This record gives sequence, C-alpha cells and structure tokens, in this order.
Amino acid sequence: MKMKLKEVYSALKLDVDGIADIDVTGVCFDSREAKAGDLFFPLKGERDGHDFINNAIENGVHATIWQSDHDIPNDDIPYVVVDDVSKAFDTLAKYYLAKVNPKVVAVTGSNGKTTTKDMIASVLETSNNVARTQKSFNNEIGVPYTILNMPINTEVLVVEMGMDRTGQIEHLSSLANPDISVITMIGEAHIEFFGTRDKIADAKMEIVSHLQEDGRFIYDGDEPLLRDRAKNVEQRKYTFGRKDDDTLYATEINPGKTSTTFKTNLWPEIEFTIPMMGDYNVNNALAALLVGLESHIKPEAMQKALKNLYVTENRTEWLKASNGADILSDVYNSNPTAVIEVLSNLKNIPTKGRRILVLGDILELGDASIALHESLAKYINPDDFAKIYLVGEYMKYLAGKLTAKYSSGDMKWYQKDQLDKLTDDIKKELNSSDTLLLKASHGIHLENVLHALI
Repeated sequence: MKMKLKEVYSALKLDVDGIADIDVTGVCFDSREAKAGDLFFPLKGERDGHDFINNAIENGVHATIWQSDHDIPNDDIPYVVVDDVSKAFDTLAKYYLAKVNPKVVAVTGSNGKTTTKDMIASVLETSNNVARTQKSFNNEIGVPYTILNMPINTEVLVVEMGMDRTGQIEHLSSLANPDISVITMIGEAHIEFFGTRDKIADAKMEIVSHLQEDGRFIYDGDEPLLRDRAKNVEQRKYTFGRKDDDTLYATEINPGKTSTTFKTNLWPEIEFTIPMMGDYNVNNALAALLVGLESHIKPEAMQKALKNLYVTENRTEWLKASNGADILSDVYNSNPTAVIEVLSNLKNIPTKGRRILVLGDILELGDASIALHESLAKYINPDDFAKIYLVGEYMKYLAGKLTAKYSSGDMKWYQKDQLDKLTDDIKKELNSSDTLLLKASHGIHLENVLHALI
C-alpha cells in the first residue's frame, strides 16, 4: 500500500484541510504487528482495539483511525475520526482496490480453498504481479486487510473468502467485486450453522453476487448442488472434476505419499505434478488450471508452477515419530469430507508396517454430529487400518459402529481429557515401520499427542 494521509481523508469523505502530508505504507489492526508507516484500525474483537493505541504508537504507526464515540487521547499522531471503524475499513479497502485496479480472483469452498488460492496465485505469478490472502485472513477483517496491504503494482489479487453464516460471503464479494469466482466444493463444514448442504451451497453461491458482468464462474461440476444453482448465473461458466462433461477433467491420476501426478483432457500430453498427497487435491489444481487458462497462461508454465507450489498453510504434513514411524498429521482442522478423502488416499499409500488411525471429534456439526461420525464407519476396515484410536464425545458413536469389525484390543476410545493415556498407549504399540494418521478438529488438541510422539 502507498497512500498520502490526505488521500485517506478524501477516500473516507472527510475534510482534508489542515491534514499533515504524510505517507501511509500499510494498515494494521493488531498493535503487536504494527510497524512504521502503518495506519492503525482499532477494530473491536474480544477487546476494543482503541485500548491498544499506545502499543501501536510505540511500534511506529503514523496515524490511527478513531471512532467518534471514544475520547481522543492527547498523542502526537494524527487521528482520523470516523463514525464507524469497521465501515471505514471497508470503505478504504474499496477505494484502494479501485485505485490499484487489479484483476480479482475470489475463492471459497467447504474444503481446499486455501490450497486452491495458493495454486491459483502460483499459476498466475508466472506472468503477473500477484498478491494473495495470507494465512487464513478470509473473513470481514481479513479480506479488507488483504486488499489494503497489496502492493501498488499488483496486477492480480487472489482473495480467499470464508464463512460461518448467511450473508457473509455476499458482503466479502461486495468488497472485492471479483472478475473470477471459484467454488472448490460443498461439504459439511459449518453445517451446525446452516443445517443442510443445500443451505451451505446457497451461502457459497453468494460469491457470484458481485461478480463482474463479464466475469467467469469456475466450480466443481460434479456437485449437483452447484450445477443446479449455476443455471441462474449469467456470466460464463467453467467446470472441473472427473466427468467427461466437465470443462476440465483429470485423467491418469497417480497419488503418492508426498506428491500426486495427473493428466487432463485439454492437455493430454502434459503430466502435472502437485507436491502433496491426495487425489482430492487434484480438483483444487484443476480449478487453478482453469483460472490460468482464462488468464492466457501457457500450460507448460502452469505445469512448472504447480510442481514448485508453495502452500501458505499446509495443515496435512508428513512427520517422523521418535522411533522412526511415519506420521501423517492434520491436527488443526477436520470435517467428514476431509476425513473420508484422507482415509481413501492413505489406504493406498505403501507401508512396510501397519496403518494406524487416531481420529478425534469433528466439531461444528450441530444436530448432524452423531450421524456424520457414525457414517465414517464404512470407510474404516481392518484390511486397510490395523488399529484405531478414537477420541472425544462424538467419536464414541463411531466406536460403537466399528465394534462389529474390530476387537477391543484393536480399537480403543478415549475421552477428550485422556490424551496422556492415549499417548502412552500409542507409544507402547507403535512400531518403527508403521504409518500413523492423526486427524481431528483443533478443539481436541491432538497436537499435544503429536508433540509427544515426535
């Protein structure tokens, strides 16, 4: 970002008379991360951001936004007084987006949106100056923050959009006005808040609510809920998936432990490689390839970009236990679709020893929690997974379904507060040749088990 403070006043429709002619080179809302040249936005979270202005000043901010219902301290920096800090944040973001005028690609989905965002950015970076959402800054704070911190020479902005309620993505879409909107897939994530997958699909479709008239809509063509809703989208549409009626579909998929290769119908002579496990990540790559196709990126350049992909937040990673066993760790995020996908891939990964599962509760499933946990039973069989460790209130229902398949010695259930016992039991059982999966929602804190094992 590069802007004069007078320009900030003008963008917010404030009187610029007598305003200091100083440079603003970034924005921040966390005083701990404030730096010289920043404009501080005291947003309200668990605490009121106005309480942290002294910290922000100490870290070098040049100015701060200030809500008019708060008393202004006597500090020697400019205070930009507004009626509402959050609305000012959005207003300035829309102004700056219009000023830089990049092509905007917006990405959402129940699974894979962060990976897809990074794949799209990598593909487009082969011939553009690209800015992208960092970390998981994909909400009402994260999206305007991403916009305001993109460099002035940005040609393409790839922005991730998350949600936990109806209307959230519509609001984010109104800020970004995307040229290309992408939906990776519809799963059960956040079903607690929406009730059904139909309602989740409705909420995800809000990403086209502010799509440019000449924009493009790219989505999972194998998802009937999206196919049906896409009929109402007037902009040009492209689909990805595994069926031959998709615009782009994958062929010859070869999943491996740390990489996956595939070919496609549009470029059958080119083999694409992504540096991650899971044929489910192939769909994310297909979405990125369609964005690249629409942006006139050569397939050979896209091939190289995907092979050398850097992922912002690769939650699924291979690690080594202290005894040499392989650990596939995904202890910070879980939903039924993601569990099914990783199980389907893990059972095909060669191992000298046994495949062992440690699964913790999947949270935020609401009234569907019991049924969705029980439904995982059909994907877990002794021929594929020798031992099962289950943790949490809802995994007890999955344990009940698995008693017909597993003996009490090969399947064990633990309460959430029994992680120390779980760790001890795993250490006693785990051989150096085994492959162990750890997967749960972060609220179960399987990272404590992981740290003890490695």
